[in-house]
Amino acid sequence: MVRIGILTISDRASRGEYEDLSGTAIEAWLKRAVTTEWKPVRRIVPDGIETVRDALLALCDEERVDLVLTTGGTGPAPRDLTPEAMCMVIERELPGFGELMRRVSLESVPTAILSGQMAGTRGHTLIINLPGKPASIDVCLNAVFPAVPYCLDLIGAGRIETDPRLCKTFRPA
Repeated sequence: MVRIGILTISDRASRGEYEDLSGTAIEAWLKRAVTTEWKPVRRIVPDGIETVRDALLALCDEERVDLVLTTGGTGPAPRDLTPEAMCMVIERELPGFGELMRRVSLESVPTAILSGQMAGTRGHTLIINLPGKPASIDVCLNAVFPAVPYCLDLIGAGRIETDPRLCKTFRPA
């Protein structure tokens, strides 16, 4: 069974002061789009480079998830350090993911240029950083997810299938 990590990065949500709407939005999107049996592995951590780094390492190396979708901590605020933590964890960056997410986000939000969204791999895990706003989750996942199953195949992760009505997945001929 494919295991998908959903990592919410938020000081307030980690303290229980704020409901984790973004992690819930990711899980809801996945339930609509992924037809393969999968299991969510949810985590909430405070902002900061060490907490995010440690959570990513645990999900990749200990939990051995196939895919990690993070939400939050990608802006320019002092504690928004998800991209910096991500750089400490990944073995290979996949810049096209971040480029595409910012491009599609710019169609509705002019501040999308401030976002440090990115993606990369660690071993057999693909990690994608998503924005923290729930409304942006669908926009970004709709844009990049067609490449995700093929990327997972290429890195030796678990195989996933998606609903073709929602996600036109790329498969080589």
